[in-house]
Amino acid sequence: MARIIAVTNQKGGVGKTTTSVNLAACVAAEGKRVLVVDADPQGNTSSGLGVRVKEKTPTIYEVMAGEAALMDALQKTDVPTLFVLPADIRLAGAEIELAGMDHREHVLADALAAARDAFDYVFIDGPPSLGLITLNALCAANGVLIPIQCEYYALEGVSALMGTIQKVQKINRRLSIDGVVLTMLDARTNLGIQVAQEVRKVFKGKVFSTVIPRNVRLGEAPSHGTPIHLYDPRSLGAQSYQALAKEFLANVK
Repeated sequence: MARIIAVTNQKGGVGKTTTSVNLAACVAAEGKRVLVVDADPQGNTSSGLGVRVKEKTPTIYEVMAGEAALMDALQKTDVPTLFVLPADIRLAGAEIELAGMDHREHVLADALAAARDAFDYVFIDGPPSLGLITLNALCAANGVLIPIQCEYYALEGVSALMGTIQKVQKINRRLSIDGVVLTMLDARTNLGIQVAQEVRKVFKGKVFSTVIPRNVRLGEAPSHGTPIHLYDPRSLGAQSYQALAKEFLANVK
């Protein structure tokens, strides 16, 4: 039975997609069967794993609309046990269509039912907002992973996110916070270190020990459509996400 993890933060630019792509890839490299669900109309998770969505490519939109079966829409990646349910701009219309549906918050959960026995972990990379797509991700998930960047205003909006999670927990009682990932740390600055300390105070015991640094190679890898551990395995970014994957597997069952 797969554990489904929603990677979410309504604040943009926090390393959410970078974490979804590279953590999932490194977990798969540890021998786990992993599915990444791209639930962002920008489709950056799909392209970051080398999946090019064409006009007739079935995406998460068709799956949620009941026009395609989940397992038929999955795309292979360069990591043998890692698959992607891709997305593109078609998903942008889903928010409007979902608004008029019964049980609209459970559409993604119903769609993912077919993946529960086929995978060990499912990571959902949602949009940087608290709309219906994010609500669907949280209702489908067992756990929430929150990337927070080690920069000024890092905790801005986190209280709103926590309020949303608490409301969803009344609907989805399985939902828990699996952890907080500190990203974009510049260890040369006092600010980054201070922000990391503040985040650890706020999320007592929920912050992963592994911190993701600022790394040029992490920024380059998506343009090559490959996760960091394949693009440059010796880079600090690759080593950090490999360490995070091991910590994740040890902590999150």
